[in-house]
Amino acid sequence: MRPMYRKGLLIECLLLLPMLGLAQNTISVHVYNVASNKGRVNVAVYNSHDTFLSFEEVLTTDSVHAAEGMVTLTIPNLPSGEYALAVFHDENDNGKLDTNWLGIPKEKVAFSKAKMKTFGPPKYKECAFRITSDYEINIKL
Repeated sequence: MRPMYRKGLLIECLLLLPMLGLAQNTISVHVYNVASNKGRVNVAVYNSHDTFLSFEEVLTTDSVHAAEGMVTLTIPNLPSGEYALAVFHDENDNGKLDTNWLGIPKEKVAFSKAKMKTFGPPKYKECAFRITSDYEINIKL
């Protein structure tokens, strides 16, 4: 190999090295037990306990038309890190999670790695998982 070619290759590798740390990943969310074809299934992605379940501070979201049985949502362009998901079936398609006067959800809700508790939702750490590459997760409503 000629010295000039080797030097050019080395420079290219050094320039691309920082980009490896910014690798973007995709989470595929398979949501099971969707009760009907009505409305939409929504997923919210969080990356800290401070913002978990806050509608104003959600990291990113996705939504698909509901299909009885199972739907898949895709969250692209996430750097490696820790995340927690909240999913709900907006059956009346009004764009929000409907609750009763006590704040208890009237629509089906689910979380990554944890279930709704008797006295409220799970904590961020109970739902959190790490990704370092593309990731698939199954969630039951």
